[in-house]
Amino acid sequence: MSLLGKLSIEAVPYHEPIIMVTLAVVAVVGVVIAMLITKHKQWGTLWFDWITSVDHKRLGIMYIVLAMIMLLRGFADAIMMRTQLAMATNGAPGYLPPEHYDQIFTAHGVIMIIFMAMPFMIGLMNIILPLQIGARDVAFPFLNNLSFWLTAGGAILVNVSLGLGEFAKTGWVAYPPLAGLEFSPGVGVDYYIWALQISGLGTLLTAVNFLVTVFKMRAPGMKLMQMPIFTWTCTWANILIAASFPILTAVLAMLTLDRYMDFHFFTNEAGGNSMMYINLFWAWGHPEVYILVLPAFGIFSEVISTFTAKRLFGYKSMVYASGAIAILGFIVWLHHFFTMGSSANVNAFFGIMTMVIAVPTGVKLFNWLFTMYRGRLILSVPVLWTLGFMVTFTIGGMTGVLLAIPGADYVLHNSLFLIAHFHNTIIGGAVFGYLAGFAFWFPKAMGFKLDEKNGKAAFWCWQIGFLLAFMPLYVLGFLGMTRRLNHTDNPDWNIWLYIAAFGAFVIAIGIFFQLLQLFVSFKNKEKLNDTTGDPWNGHTLEWSTASPPQFYNFAKIPHIKDIDAWTDMKERGDSYQRPEKYTPIHMPKNTSAGVFMSMSFTLMGFALIWHIWWLAVVGLVAGIGGFIKRCYTSDVDYYVQVDEVERVEATHLSANTVGGRS
Repeated sequence: MSLLGKLSIEAVPYHEPIIMVTLAVVAVVGVVIAMLITKHKQWGTLWFDWITSVDHKRLGIMYIVLAMIMLLRGFADAIMMRTQLAMATNGAPGYLPPEHYDQIFTAHGVIMIIFMAMPFMIGLMNIILPLQIGARDVAFPFLNNLSFWLTAGGAILVNVSLGLGEFAKTGWVAYPPLAGLEFSPGVGVDYYIWALQISGLGTLLTAVNFLVTVFKMRAPGMKLMQMPIFTWTCTWANILIAASFPILTAVLAMLTLDRYMDFHFFTNEAGGNSMMYINLFWAWGHPEVYILVLPAFGIFSEVISTFTAKRLFGYKSMVYASGAIAILGFIVWLHHFFTMGSSANVNAFFGIMTMVIAVPTGVKLFNWLFTMYRGRLILSVPVLWTLGFMVTFTIGGMTGVLLAIPGADYVLHNSLFLIAHFHNTIIGGAVFGYLAGFAFWFPKAMGFKLDEKNGKAAFWCWQIGFLLAFMPLYVLGFLGMTRRLNHTDNPDWNIWLYIAAFGAFVIAIGIFFQLLQLFVSFKNKEKLNDTTGDPWNGHTLEWSTASPPQFYNFAKIPHIKDIDAWTDMKERGDSYQRPEKYTPIHMPKNTSAGVFMSMSFTLMGFALIWHIWWLAVVGLVAGIGGFIKRCYTSDVDYYVQVDEVERVEATHLSANTVGGRS
């Protein structure tokens, strides 16, 4: 038995030029960043103010930075796939051998859903949700830090697979028996399992943390039916996470037992049943779609209400529609029976359910349209993303209903039609929503606005590129092109594959404009500065704080009397009021326990992938030891003294009193 298990020099793909060039570029960029940090003497700031931070706002920013990095990685995979399929027509092999294409295909799905969309959503939730409900932090600040570093640990494992070993070749759902040892003897599936398990633990902790925050830490007077819609949609999403992520943990644990200990849950022999995996996986997988989309619905509600300068039409129907979507999201999982040749009653039941879930979604769309009606809609960047969403998501929703018709679905569910449908809903719904939220709340998090011109250019490239990339896939689905192909030999498909590849490159230009927007905005941040904390004349409590918010959020917790709490306070003349006296504020201390525990569990995951048993034990013991040590640490909090509170508040209040906003 080797000391390094299955790990050897042969695990490095040094004979693959694409991978080696990529790794070289990453290494150079890493060295340059490290040199810049050293030059500007920022290592201390990075460690004490960011890596060990328990401040929900800073953790939210780090989540979004992680999402942006993984967007670049995941999009590189997408470009490679589209290019391969455009080149590999008329029987040509293209430039990617099948074993590489399959890894890229899997990595793209895993990265975009688990390590791009989820961190982006959780990042926005972290920054905004405690501010919206008048809380000073989340219920468990340390667990919030741990959650982030567990997610980052999973992302590290996915990226390590690029240079050591391989990633899964199974597609992002990793269906057995393809994911079993018989067909995947390498380490690819193990990378997949441990990346998802470690990050999934972080996500589950986040959901529990935020549910406790919402139910226990709302400002006095704030009833549940006075919470902002974004808070409501995040809460429904967190309920879905708490209900569905344990299912993912269990199904991956069973797959792990199959691979490591010769169990037979999902094998073709010894009583195994791979259909059980499909059932269990999708009992998490389909709610996951709604976990991603629901918070985006909340963002659109905040954006439309703010930029029409109106109260949102149909507040209660929005809350109930979100709840209906969350509950029905668990039932539509049944459509994965379709591919099993299931009975007519199951198919009919699901068909009806999918059509039912379209109703609350439609309710939301009409509520936004009615809010815009006779409102003075300002066509800012967040609003453009919202209008773009309404078009793409409507297409995605209608084609989803088409997939619920049994006769059609038997043909379409394994074709590119399905790919087009879920990209319309996930990108056109979730990602467009997060980009709207990013532009909307950027001045709140960073203290200055984003450059509008580049933001609009990014939107139009994304919107046009998106339609060019995915509408052809509907056509290809109808023409019978199945999923997971890496080369084709049907002349009727060629033109549509070429258009789709062109569309992906237009989206790439959109991503370029987003990066340019960030660069230009940081360069001109003095000109784009927001001194007021309320640049859009917002409705909800986050806009009552400074930009960036005070590290304690609120010097005095507000008393809530209405749904749009901040608008209500402005109208009653209660905004920007200096209280008679301030009191000391109780705050959590930063801690390094989260990052050390996450490093330990990530090391354990890496060791289990390569069967380095002694290192796995070391990682597990270190992680549990770190947790026990943290449990017995008493030095976890401090008080912000009155003089510091007065100083911070005086700056914020003077900026608004002088500007005539009092």
